Amino acid sequence: MAAVADKPGEAAVANGNNNLVVETSKSESKEFNVQKLVDMFTKLNPLAKEFFPSYYYHNPTKTGDFNQVPVNKQGNENYSNRRRRSNYSQGNRKLNGKAFRAQRDDSIRRTLYVSDIDQNITEEQLAGLFSNCGQVVDCRICGDPRSVLRFAFVEFADEEGARAALNLGGTMLGFYPVRVLPSKTAILPVNPTFLPRSEDEREMCTRTVYCTNIDKKVSQAEVKNFFESACGEVTCLRLLGDNVHSTRIAFVEFAMAESAIVALNCSGMVLGTQPIRVSPSKTPVRPRVTRPISC
Repeated sequence: MAAVADKPGEAAVANGNNNLVVETSKSESKEFNVQKLVDMFTKLNPLAKEFFPSYYYHNPTKTGDFNQVPVNKQGNENYSNRRRRSNYSQGNRKLNGKAFRAQRDDSIRRTLYVSDIDQNITEEQLAGLFSNCGQVVDCRICGDPRSVLRFAFVEFADEEGARAALNLGGTMLGFYPVRVLPSKTAILPVNPTFLPRSEDEREMCTRTVYCTNIDKKVSQAEVKNFFESACGEVTCLRLLGDNVHSTRIAFVEFAMAESAIVALNCSGMVLGTQPIRVSPSKTPVRPRVTRPISC
């Protein structure tokens, strides 16, 4: 038996299977479907990560800037992962900073400052003086522009060696007694790639000096002429500088090792408007591949 619907425009028919079939007019059906879609959209969260496909976060170049995408900090896994990685990186930086300071402080405790060093004394001779106190891992002699004498930093393998070496203050080395004090700074390590790689390069180091505090207005030719007139023939010269420092540095290689020793006496001499500092070089002057060195 058929049942008639109460509302006009609708017909409800009960079939034999007790299923209710509802027929509506086209205009009412369209209005009903649109309203249903509007209700569905108003319930959606525009900040939800489901609004953007997973590949979007890995390839944002096609759709625009990633930073312009609305992100839900609680629901977006990508954001959470970035935060975790960022916090991890910051923790690593803090840890690395502490480790670096601890390593530097340990190096300072193992380093001595030695002054009043005769100009003719080499780094090997100075290291030999302190080798009886403990293992010497590094020795740097530097020129002092205010004095005819030089100073040096000597680093030991342990603190016991450094403490024992303090007793050598007043020892005659060459023509002057050296002064030995605890150092306030560590020796800056040399890039290992610049160190000599062969016996020939070690021999080149004995003929090379490291010159600092060079006036920026002084040309490479003037530096070469300065050392050749005072010390001897210069076979190679590398003049370096940048826009950060007010002065430049140079590596000067001589034809004879004796000339390099004489060049150490040039510390304190004025080149241009600045007193230069000269010390033995730990690195050889290697030829450049792209362009020849001025020799």
